[in-house]
Amino acid sequence: WPAPDHTGAGCFLAHSGLGGTVCMSQITFEPWNDPSAKPLIEFKGVTKRFGDFTAIDNQTFDIYEKEFFALLGPSGCGKTTMMRMLAGFETPTSGKILLSGQDIAPIPPNKRAVNMMFQSYALFPHLSVWENIAFGLKRGTMPKDEIAARVEQMLKLTRLEKFAQRKPHQISGGQRQRVALARSLAKAPKLLLLDEPLGALDAKLRQDTQFELMDIQEKTGTTFVIVTHDQEEAMTVASRVAVMDDGRIIQADTPAHIYEMPGSVYVADFIGDVTIFEGRAKRAEGGYHIAFAEGHDSLFAASDLDLSEGQTAYLAIRPEKVMITPERPEGARNALEGKILDIAYLGNLSTYHVALSNGQIVKAQTANTRRLANRPFTWEDSVWVSWTDTAAVLLER
Repeated sequence: WPAPDHTGAGCFLAHSGLGGTVCMSQITFEPWNDPSAKPLIEFKGVTKRFGDFTAIDNQTFDIYEKEFFALLGPSGCGKTTMMRMLAGFETPTSGKILLSGQDIAPIPPNKRAVNMMFQSYALFPHLSVWENIAFGLKRGTMPKDEIAARVEQMLKLTRLEKFAQRKPHQISGGQRQRVALARSLAKAPKLLLLDEPLGALDAKLRQDTQFELMDIQEKTGTTFVIVTHDQEEAMTVASRVAVMDDGRIIQADTPAHIYEMPGSVYVADFIGDVTIFEGRAKRAEGGYHIAFAEGHDSLFAASDLDLSEGQTAYLAIRPEKVMITPERPEGARNALEGKILDIAYLGNLSTYHVALSNGQIVKAQTANTRRLANRPFTWEDSVWVSWTDTAAVLLER
């Protein structure tokens, strides 16, 4: 993930489990784990109500300087309301929002060190692309030559050089979105709010722009807060991801921790593909046996959770951690027999949906290292799915 303070660690790309990649550089950038680090943004018991509807429910959390923070969740979960309060378009019903230690509620939006890129384009139809990007800069004291240089830099960044003199109605929706992005970045604000910023871009350009955003954030040291429902986007760009539901942050952590160590069934199920087993826990050495269905052996999960005997528990296993074989693997404690019900061919990967005798579907993912004609499994094949003791995550709720 991006970090502005270079440590010489470089950047390597890892598969995110969502069909994308995660930049895993600068892993030492974790101010949220530093007791001496002072947050840039502090939400203190913030609640926001619209009549009888509670959009944000008593939330307390921090966002740190130079962080790329993602608010991720389904429509209506409250993430946009959270962002609009930061921008100044909504005020908390109760609680406080501090920016650099100052309560921002009395400060009007145009006086905050905050810029926002709206989900809608909000471009001036009578101005050219160049003039739209320059608009905010011209309202300040920046010299004309610096304005021109900055606009050219933004045009190049968003691949709009050829469209600089066109009006918004003369370019495509995706290009208009890129103009809005360039305009938001032009003033290099202390805090940049991005509301579904890349939704109108095609897949290839969206992926490129994600890494451009990360590069800009690293170079400028600007704190970015992005609202998105796109899991891959959040996992790719963010230093931390806050998964939201029903006006509350359910879990806020690094992309790797959110994916590998979800704190609840909701988070495990919301982020990426997963198979969830519900069963009764029985303590065993190093973890628990989970009895999930009659006629099937208990599953085992290594875990340090403190569960009571017979307590309902949930076992979450990611498809890339599940092996699929024609015979039962020797020595595997977690091995289940089933029949291939569906196959999702994704080019580089195939996901097999294996139906157990009790109707439970287990997803197993394999890399397509062989040509299509040489692959070992097809529909209706009887197979075994298995995984190691530490591959699954045991959850209480």
